[in-house]
Formats: sequence, C-alpha cells, structure tokens
Amino acid sequence: MKLRAWQADCLSQAHAHYGRGQRHFLCLATPGAGKTHMASTLAAELLNTSAVDLVICFAPSVIVADDFREALAAQTGRRFDGQLGASGCALTYQAMLNLSEAFWSLLTQQRVLVIFDEIHHCAGQSLEQANAWGERILSRIQDQARYTLALTGTPWRSDQRPIALARYGQGSVACDYRYGLDRAIADHVCRIPQLTLIDNDRIHVTRGVHTQHYGGFAALIEDDACRYEQLLFADALIRYVLTQAHRRLSQLRRRIPSAGGLIVATSVAHAHHIARVLQEVCGETAAIATYREADPLATIRDFTHSRQPWIISVGMISEGTNVPRLRVCCHLTRVKTELYFRQVLGRILRANGQPGEQAYFFMPAEPTLVEYARRLAEDIPDALPVVVDRMRASPPVTLGSPLPPLSPTTPDTRPAPVIRFADDEADSPASSAPPPPSLLADHYASRVDLSGRFRRELLAIQGLAADG
Repeated sequence: MKLRAWQADCLSQAHAHYGRGQRHFLCLATPGAGKTHMASTLAAELLNTSAVDLVICFAPSVIVADDFREALAAQTGRRFDGQLGASGCALTYQAMLNLSEAFWSLLTQQRVLVIFDEIHHCAGQSLEQANAWGERILSRIQDQARYTLALTGTPWRSDQRPIALARYGQGSVACDYRYGLDRAIADHVCRIPQLTLIDNDRIHVTRGVHTQHYGGFAALIEDDACRYEQLLFADALIRYVLTQAHRRLSQLRRRIPSAGGLIVATSVAHAHHIARVLQEVCGETAAIATYREADPLATIRDFTHSRQPWIISVGMISEGTNVPRLRVCCHLTRVKTELYFRQVLGRILRANGQPGEQAYFFMPAEPTLVEYARRLAEDIPDALPVVVDRMRASPPVTLGSPLPPLSPTTPDTRPAPVIRFADDEADSPASSAPPPPSLLADHYASRVDLSGRFRRELLAIQGLAADG
C-alpha cells in the first residue's frame, strides 16, 4: 500500500528523531488518517535495517490489537503471534497487567520497538499519578525499550491527568508529529464532517399538577427538568433521528451500495430497543455489538466485510476500530466527554481517497455536545459553520409552583414527569401513530412521550467540495 504524504513525512521525522538519540516519538494524527499503516511501515523499516529485533504493540481493545497484528504481518512478511520465531506480538493494555517477568526481560535482552496505539489511555508522568497501564509503561518500558512510538488521535484524557510518555509545554501536549483534521480533509484522507444537531422548539414537562414549557433541549437540561439519558430513551426522538439518518444512508447507498451506518447506544437494553424501532420505522434490521452478545467481535468483523446497512454498538466501536465503509453515525449515548465524541466521529471519517467525500453525524442538541461540535468546526481554519433551521431558544415558562431541582446525589422523589413535544412534523413517523410503551418505565419509573415537531441545525464545512 502506497504511503500517503503525511505518513511518509512522519516516518522521515521519526527516523531523524531516533537518529538524534531520542527514543520516544509521539504522533498525533486525526482519527481515520491511517496511523496503523504508518506505524507498521516504521516497524518494518526498523526491522529490515536491524535497528530493532522485536516489535511489541499495545492497543486498547482486542479488535484493534488484531488489526495491528495483521497490519504488521502484512507490512513485514513476518509473524506477530508471540510464538517461537515470531518478530513480536500485539496485545491489549489490559493484558499488560498479567505479563510475566520473562516477557518483560525481552526489553532488556533484545532491541525492542514498542508501539502504543491510543496512548491517551495510559496516564501518568510519575508512578504516583499513573493509572495501572501508565505504571507499567513507566516501570517496565520507558527506560528499557530501544524505541517507542506513541499514537493518538485525541491527545487528552477526560480526567485531565497527563498522558504517559508525553511531554507538555504551556499546558498542552508537545507532539513530535501532528496531522490535524484540516490537513486530512485537504489531502482527501478524511471525509468532510456534516454534523446535524436535532432539537425541538416546544417541549411540555408535566410532573403531577405542574407543567413547564421549554424551547429546546438546552433549556430543558439546564433547568434540570429531566436527565439527558431520559431523552435518549424517548421513542419520538429515536424515531426522528433514525428517520433522518436512514434517509441519508439510503441516498448514499444508491451510489455506494456498501455504505454503512453506526448507531452508538447508551446501554444493552437501549441498543435492542433502537433495533426494534429501526425495524419498525425504516424496515431495516441491524447488527448489534454489545458485551452481552454471543460474539460481538465476530459481529463487527462480519459487518465490516458485508453490505448490511446498520450496526448498533455500546462501547464496542469507538476508537481505533477500522470499518471504512461507515459513512453515517447516530450519537445516542449518554457518554458526553469530548474524547469519546471525537472518537465516535472518527469512525466515519476515514476516506477512500475521493475528493469531497462527506461523513454524516446525527446527534441531539445537548449543550455539551453542541459545544464539542462547534469546537470541531473551529479546528478547520477558514471553514465557517453553515446553519440551517436554527432552533429558537426560549426560557422555560412555569405553570403553577416551581419544582425543586434534581439532585445528583439524592433520590428523586418528585412525581414522575411526562414530557411532550408539540406541533408534530408532517414527515415524522411519530406523528401518524402513538409511540409504543417507552423503556423509561424500566429505567426511571416515568413515561416520556416525545411526539412533536423537531428542528435540525447543520454544522457544515463551507468552501469544501461536497458529494451530496
């Protein structure tokens, strides 16, 4: 496989870095840019020139470690199964905790290149502040490995702890090589992200005899009228998001029959409920990959090489998982960290080398996620957000006595709320029939009825070619 320009440039800089006696190299490249191929090529070059004897790779999940093992074998023509005669192995960070002294002695007896995929999982610049994986890196690898190559597409941690092996300057990570989303789009390495923020402009919340009205999700959530997870289980919202995403995927599949879509759910029950709604509303079955399924890794691999339109995941397809045919994503998970947001988005950004390819990301207009989306647009210089159907923001209007705020540390003893969206949209499936019983009864002892008019806000990248 021919190297992309950024990959060749990064390899050149890595060789120069190691040649100056520096042993640790950190590469930041946007999700979907091709870090695995770059790292495998570097490993092959170091092995072929006898600069190292062995290559060991650590990755955050089994499926990513397997992808790395296959890439290393394909690039070098050698085995990386860890058996006698192999040139190395690819393991998960979790496996790092159970390795024997005999394994660690390899780093002192042999010249070893250690590759860390998604290094941000490993925290700590000292043993006192390290997590378990970071501790192993600091105590077993940092001073013993001949070279290390650390890779990341999201160079920060949600807990704000420093990343193992990283250098910091003025509060930010000092990367030895950086390849951002702006360059990746310009090089046709990554698709242009199109983020659709979905909201509703008239929401009724009833708890007991009290009713409140809200002009959008932001006002609803900031007033603590309901939890975000509660919205994610609402049938009307699920139906609307799936309808919009399915329309887009269907359009793509007319030209690209293998195009696929990813739905990120918030729990196993949520994933199976979404699958039923998808079947009911769109007439489509979906693969489901959760830790409770029989063989989720096999499900992901089968989906990768099939033409099935949809896969629903709970934490199984996030960072590093390579499914190039994914073009559409629905973000319906309660996880609201910027790290996870960008990792999920990265699953649909990997381009096929064609100019103007786009990736379509659908999500509720939850305030934190909206801020992440706007920051993403700001990552691309000279690209202004294009806004379509901007939602009206209005403060809540309270009928009757105000309700006490929800407390995250005490049980909610107020009457269960009933939430309604008014002004049904004509093309919304939810407007033609009442939604089925909500799963919220199982999760919150309350019923949420969202059947009103929805609005969309599109964050697009202006001035870049589009594929429709």
